[in-house]
Amino acid sequence: MSELVKVLPVAEEPEETLSMNPKKFIVWMFVVSIVMLFAAMTSAYLVRRAEGNWLEFKMPAIFMYSTVVLLISSFSMHWAYRAAKKDDFGTLRTAISITFAFGLAFLVMQFIGWKDLVAQNVYFVGNPSGSFMYVFTGLHAFHLVSGLIVLLYALRASFQLKIHAKNLTQLEVCMTYWHFLDILWVYLFGFLLYFN
Repeated sequence: MSELVKVLPVAEEPEETLSMNPKKFIVWMFVVSIVMLFAAMTSAYLVRRAEGNWLEFKMPAIFMYSTVVLLISSFSMHWAYRAAKKDDFGTLRTAISITFAFGLAFLVMQFIGWKDLVAQNVYFVGNPSGSFMYVFTGLHAFHLVSGLIVLLYALRASFQLKIHAKNLTQLEVCMTYWHFLDILWVYLFGFLLYFN
């Protein structure tokens, strides 16, 4: 005698969708667009340099020091993140403030570097090598100012206790953008140092 086996429909588990926090997605899209912008500009630099009539000049030494300052700011930004994960609000505020101060110091050093370029008779208008130098450093400085604004929002949120171990999104967005700006500057500095 055969038993009838009743087959029950197997409940299919829904496929896991890939998702990302919208704020993180926006910052990554912004990062990609900036990478594309600077990739296009460095390509244009190489093409124009190969055509000749290129002014050779000494890279301002302060740009090397400003690179170190920006790298230190990355460490303080990571320190802020670690403090937030531990709900150490005092350290979080201190670390964000230090990052902000180093960012401002970097901008001041860039301005001093531009003054050094002027002292070498390298101007925005004139030879394309100078124009590229000012455009590269100026665009990066502009993006760094936007990073400082993002840092101020994170600092305000830290005082309002909106950044803590269970809510790190705002700080992660800030940290991603800040580290990217640091990496971008290291790339630009190395590129300009090598190809100048």
